[in-house]
Amino acid sequence: MPSSLSGRVILLTGAGSGIGRGTAIKLHGLGAILAITDINEAGIAETLELCGSSNTNSTSHHTSLALDVSKAADVEKCVMDVVSRYGHIDHVFNCAGINPTSMPLTETSEDYFDKLVGVNLKGTYNVTKATIPHMTTPGGSYVNVSSISGWNPSAGTAIYCATKFGVIGFSKCMALELGPKGLRVNVVAPGYIDTPTNAGIAKGTAEARGRMEQGNALGRMGTPDDIAGVVAFLMGDEARYMNGSVVEIDGMLKT
Repeated sequence: MPSSLSGRVILLTGAGSGIGRGTAIKLHGLGAILAITDINEAGIAETLELCGSSNTNSTSHHTSLALDVSKAADVEKCVMDVVSRYGHIDHVFNCAGINPTSMPLTETSEDYFDKLVGVNLKGTYNVTKATIPHMTTPGGSYVNVSSISGWNPSAGTAIYCATKFGVIGFSKCMALELGPKGLRVNVVAPGYIDTPTNAGIAKGTAEARGRMEQGNALGRMGTPDDIAGVVAFLMGDEARYMNGSVVEIDGMLKT
């Protein structure tokens, strides 16, 4: 059966690597038309190339744009570029984010606070606000990326946890606000995922990696593909009655 995402225009942030790239490749395979964005221009160029490797679509259907989600003016311009090309947007994947550096709060700086909040939380706000007027309704949706840290705090990551708690609260409010317009808003909350942003931990000592792998019931780190399939489901028709949901993708975290 044809995918319900075939021909749908999907804007992805943070798609230059990791979960964003894995999700772009998944959505490409389902026949979606992608606007691939990231602050990393080399990364989005590679993602775009990877999305041209099958016969489902070619890169001529997709576009890539450099984007710093923390800057509202840049987001507005990017969204207008996407709308100028495709006429509308059907779905948005808010994936851009910065992982934490574990440290006591007294050792953090204002710049560090501003960077994490600016990308992880304000970025989701900027992209959502800019895209709402251009979303196809009914049937459009947002999928926002939080984390297991969005409700499972850990010492040394207060600012990061605050942003991920914030994404959940923001998303649930938007689900109430946009639901009557026919737009759904859902959240994925990944656990330990083997991505470039986790490379320092994942490729560190065997002991450090072992703690991550054994931190859940499945005994392994997740992959971008593990997240991508859930994102595609949440955007698809099969999830048409899911709104304001937070989906844990963590292999059942051990507490």
